[in-house]
Amino acid sequence: MQKNDPRYSAYVEVLKNHLRPAMGCTEPIAIAYAAAIARKALGCVPETVRCLVSGNIIKNAMAVTVPNTGGRKGIDAACAAGIIAGDPSKELQVISSVDAAQLEAIDAYLHKKIISVDVKPDARLFDILIEVEGSGHRASARIADRHTNVVDVMCDGEVIERKALTGEVLDTDENEALLTIEGIYDFARTCDVADVQDVLHRQIECNTAIAKEGLTGRWGASVGRVILDSYGTSDVRVRAKAWAAAGSDARMAGCEMPVIINSGSGNQGMTVSLPVIEYAKERGSTDEELCRALVMSNLAAIRCKALIGCLSAYCGAISAGCAAGAGIAFLCGGDLHLINHAIVNSLAILSGTICDGAKPSCAAKIASAVDAALLGYHMALSDKEFRHGEGIVKKGVENTIVSVGRLGKDGMKQTDEEILRIMMNL
Repeated sequence: MQKNDPRYSAYVEVLKNHLRPAMGCTEPIAIAYAAAIARKALGCVPETVRCLVSGNIIKNAMAVTVPNTGGRKGIDAACAAGIIAGDPSKELQVISSVDAAQLEAIDAYLHKKIISVDVKPDARLFDILIEVEGSGHRASARIADRHTNVVDVMCDGEVIERKALTGEVLDTDENEALLTIEGIYDFARTCDVADVQDVLHRQIECNTAIAKEGLTGRWGASVGRVILDSYGTSDVRVRAKAWAAAGSDARMAGCEMPVIINSGSGNQGMTVSLPVIEYAKERGSTDEELCRALVMSNLAAIRCKALIGCLSAYCGAISAGCAAGAGIAFLCGGDLHLINHAIVNSLAILSGTICDGAKPSCAAKIASAVDAALLGYHMALSDKEFRHGEGIVKKGVENTIVSVGRLGKDGMKQTDEEILRIMMNL
């Protein structure tokens, strides 16, 4: 792909926009971000706080540990951390710097029981509205559709910031609309690595570090550690699953180390990168080879997830695991034909796995997603494939991705609602 091709700059921009640092699960961190913005607009510590959020935000924030809160979980903990210690200029690292005094202040603030949480009427799929009052003033901040998409900030009825919203959800932007697996493969093979190297090196460094921490076995259900202890460390396929799972072990349990996300998710960012990194170690790949493979995996994940949406009943680790398989196939010298079939095979295996919120079991789902991706890849190596007409598989990789997008976005809406009712004991 030549640099004067409109897709070239678009693909670079997509990588830079999606591969951002975040500390902690991105939904509660987005709540903390909105709370920090609202507190800044108010100009003082609020005396009352109301969190109005969509059902999917409740689902993804209720059971995960919020970093830098002393092990607390839930929306109120995220909100209190953002109000007391949040720096909105840091976006998804909004509560990355919390000292001992601030931690005590967060605890004291929570004990006041002044934070209420409700489902937002007429909410979009991803919707967070924080309303605060204090010293005779009122302020609010709203984030919608994506984790850093601030659409409304107000104080005492005056608009500080406002962004128009159209449709049910934020449409795929014009750069993402240019993504195809064929185009991604071409870009990964021919791009100037210097154009994307910084963001990919940051992904390698951050995600490897938190996975290593997860393998200590002190976090969550220790899925990554259990995999290595059960199956050994000699097989790269085992290590690929274990390292990806271990990163999630640490992150879901509140580890304060940053992660480079993909498609708005730290778990997806780790799933799409760590297996490829582990295969690169096994093969003795050069830095350039690894970077090109990560271009393949990251952009493939964004392509697969874009049609499903930011939040869904469809587990995002499946898309990311499938893309990791594409990255591994690329790293190992696979051509476009092989990569296409590896993607289709892996999507056919586990599509339909539910997302029931962020919590320790995400690590096990990640391990399963990577396993399915590796099976799909090895099937393709053996010239075996799932074919058009077999279930949701369609003719060609792009049509299959569209099929899965329809399943995740439209077909699983009722599933999403039922999952939330189960989780909330309704």
